[in-house]
Amino acid sequence: MTIIVHHLNNSRSQRILWLLEELGEAYEVRRYERDRKTMRAPAALRAVHPLGRSPVVEVDGHRLIETGAIMEYLVARAGGRFGAPTEAEGAIRWRQFLHYAEGSMMPPLLALLVVGKLGLLGRPARPTVQGMLDDHLDWLESELASRPYFAGPDFSAADMMMSFPIEASRARGGLDESRPHLIGWLERIQARPAYQAALRTGGHYAYA
Repeated sequence: MTIIVHHLNNSRSQRILWLLEELGEAYEVRRYERDRKTMRAPAALRAVHPLGRSPVVEVDGHRLIETGAIMEYLVARAGGRFGAPTEAEGAIRWRQFLHYAEGSMMPPLLALLVVGKLGLLGRPARPTVQGMLDDHLDWLESELASRPYFAGPDFSAADMMMSFPIEASRARGGLDESRPHLIGWLERIQARPAYQAALRTGGHYAYA
């Protein structure tokens, strides 16, 4: 059965295309474009899932949502490739970053986006929100000072999960060369052939 990915441009679903490319899985992409004025997903996605969000993946008779949960399922399905390291600390870090990406790092990024859209009204809140994001970026910089990838010495699904919030931070959250370990990590992952293949499959991606 072909895996179907319901893919929205400039969204979290880019990571699922990337994982499938890394795994060498055959898949079909059904593309959806954001409304250019509101940047929201089209109503057609609600026919796929009531929340009208992406990614949605159809695999093995299941319809899965939530990027982290989809990643865990696909990694397990592939026999653990790009999964948790065997040593205990690495396994803990793998699971931690798989959930941290959306649970902890994305909220201040989304808040920063909303504040930016408020114009002058949002300006007083921007330093506070930026400070929250900077705390995350400083911690992540210190984490990568001691190892090349988030879970340990080897690239894994944890890095794929972390890609979206860090790419968004690079584009609009103040991440720059003052945090060289994060920038170096970003350059390494974006140079991977499977990452580049996923970009060709998924179409324009503003954060690459």
